[in-house]
Amino acid sequence: MDPSMRAKQPVIAEFSLDSGQMIGLVLEIHSVGVSLYHLRHFVFVSWGAWSLRGGACRRRGRAEAASSPAARAERAGIALTASDLVVGPPRLRFPAGPTRRGREHSEALEQQPSPSPPPPRAQTSPGPAKAGVVPNRRLGSVRGGPMSPPGRRARLSSPGTSRPASEAREELRRRLRDLIEGNRVMIFSKSYCPHSTRVKELFSSLGVDYNILELDQVDDGANFQEVLSEITNQKTVPNIFVNKVHVGGCDRTFQAHQNGLLQKLLQEDSAHDYDLIVIGGGSGGLSCAKEAANLGKKVMVLDFVVPSPQGTSWGLGGTCVNVGCIPKKLMHQAALLGQALQDSRMFGWEYSQQVKHNWETMREAIQNHIASLNWGYRLTMREKGVAYVNSYGEFVEHHKIKATNKKGQETFYTAEKFVIATGERPRYLGIQGDKEYCITSDDLFSLPYCPGKTLIVGASYVALECAGFLAGLGLDVTVMVRSVLLRGFDQEMAEKVGAYMEQHGVKFLRKFVPMTVQQLEKGSPGMLKVVAKSTEGTETIEGTYNTVLLAIGRDSCTKKIGLEKIGVRVNEKNGKILANDVEQTSVPYVYAIGDILEGKPELTPVAIQAGKLLARRLFGASTDKCDYINVPTTVFTPLEYGCCGVSEEKAVEMHKKESLEVYHTLFWPLEWTVAGRDNNTCYAKIICNKFDNDRVIGFHVLGPNAGEITQGFAAAMKCGLTKQQLNDTIGIHPTCGEVFTTLDITKSSGLDITQKGC
Repeated sequence: MDPSMRAKQPVIAEFSLDSGQMIGLVLEIHSVGVSLYHLRHFVFVSWGAWSLRGGACRRRGRAEAASSPAARAERAGIALTASDLVVGPPRLRFPAGPTRRGREHSEALEQQPSPSPPPPRAQTSPGPAKAGVVPNRRLGSVRGGPMSPPGRRARLSSPGTSRPASEAREELRRRLRDLIEGNRVMIFSKSYCPHSTRVKELFSSLGVDYNILELDQVDDGANFQEVLSEITNQKTVPNIFVNKVHVGGCDRTFQAHQNGLLQKLLQEDSAHDYDLIVIGGGSGGLSCAKEAANLGKKVMVLDFVVPSPQGTSWGLGGTCVNVGCIPKKLMHQAALLGQALQDSRMFGWEYSQQVKHNWETMREAIQNHIASLNWGYRLTMREKGVAYVNSYGEFVEHHKIKATNKKGQETFYTAEKFVIATGERPRYLGIQGDKEYCITSDDLFSLPYCPGKTLIVGASYVALECAGFLAGLGLDVTVMVRSVLLRGFDQEMAEKVGAYMEQHGVKFLRKFVPMTVQQLEKGSPGMLKVVAKSTEGTETIEGTYNTVLLAIGRDSCTKKIGLEKIGVRVNEKNGKILANDVEQTSVPYVYAIGDILEGKPELTPVAIQAGKLLARRLFGASTDKCDYINVPTTVFTPLEYGCCGVSEEKAVEMHKKESLEVYHTLFWPLEWTVAGRDNNTCYAKIICNKFDNDRVIGFHVLGPNAGEITQGFAAAMKCGLTKQQLNDTIGIHPTCGEVFTTLDITKSSGLDITQKGC
């Protein structure tokens, strides 16, 4: 046979792994006219002259696995012999010199004659050089079938049919990541796809080495493509990665070439420990880290919870999961169930025994759920290859951070880019006894005992939510208010929230602030005396409580992380970080997301969205920015308040009163009628801009399940919802949400809005 023909043929080698598992791979040597068919047992190494043909993964040009034994030997000028690499015959000697791009490997490998190979298969991918693919450094764990006979093209088989589906799927994911991480340019392609051919020709014209995995020539190519689509959210080929960054398909690759992004990506060669370090393991930080890892980047998350003054700390996941949204909503649900028990008698339920609430049972169940979420986050980090370090991060110089663990041990890391997602912590009053005897929302949800008679200081949504569910559990609750309820929210709605709570047993002390907190008795709970003064005069009052909970606001966790050492600008008054519309700070390689951003909504879903989109812009080909306009939210007070868009006060400030039309109504949920609950308490309101086609710019609802109602209308507002479109919508009867399809009374009309029927 013509040696030039033989040089292009697939040959079989069976790898001997440390685990003792054997894998069948097809190897191809370009420009070397020998066959390795009789090679049986081979200890896995990686060097520049080999390519993986199983699954049609080929390397164009030089591909050096710098960390492999063979590569290190080459750099040291050591010639590896067969005894170094092979168990059993035949004996081989590899060239000692370094492999260079485009260089022809004229050195021949001496080998016993092999059976005649099959006819050569046409190469579908032109390139500047024809060197084979280097087997990926972690691809040695690929499991293969029996060796193929001469004349049959071996294929990369699935990772073990006897494995559980989840394990096999994870193996496919790992193999894909290895290809993405181990190659400068990785193209997932199909041999017959014209768009794939265009992309290959583009890289060839640029003189760039690239690797190809032809999915139509892999045994389980469909599974490969399915897992790849999960990683990239792209279902088509070609699917291109450059320096671990997901560029996209054919059109996006050519677009990146035209705008210069492709050249920039090709030039990147990080000299840092990580591509990205995220400081803060809350919802936003984890969202950003996971998305960056999905895009093939090397990512670390630093997360350390400084214990509260009462000694409370928690696991991975941030405020929302541990001491915010999740436990708050669950305790709110516990209170609603108490109300449902009262309603149930009117619906025919009869029970004679005394019903009471057990705080310890509720707390344990909620904390168990939170622990499962903590574990889930850690598991996800591990599966996605994100390094999670439970240490406190602090900048020490540009691109360098110090991580200090709970034992005080310090480790230093560098990264190309940083994302700050440290969030906020509850603020204290700065008065005698506040940190010694008061608790905050950081402590409440894991409190091992029932708080008893409670004073809540503050009128924020945190204050009112906590007051609501504690009262719903049967506790004596007082709220001390310095000025207004729910500052920043629609004040008409805020006052209605407060009025409902007051009607249902929550006491309010208006225009007072605490001066001192003194411990009268120790215990679980103990007894505290609070002295407060009026904000409008010299009057002072005092009261005794088992628990004092502070909910007067939150401070950004930005003051002790070394931002001043690298020049990140912050608002000195509140510690919030100043950033542009793509979350970039005054230091170009440092970004910030979540509650610490100046002027942005302090909401978990906002941080999650911003983190995900930021990662896609930094490491993918996306240009999408987080849209901070018309973000919906809900205050989970006993009567829930949901809103989207602007408050009535803000609308007047923005558009002038004469430009607005406000439609509103009271309503009575059907579920409340038989139970004999308050009529004409729930309230709905929309604010429309008369000079913009009656577009809805503010949506407000006070009633049961307000969050569920608001979420749907928020999507409509994103689409430019108008009053006419609401009129044209047929409501679902009987529901609370349907009232928005029948609003016809304006505030300016002064007509009665009380509900008179269903």
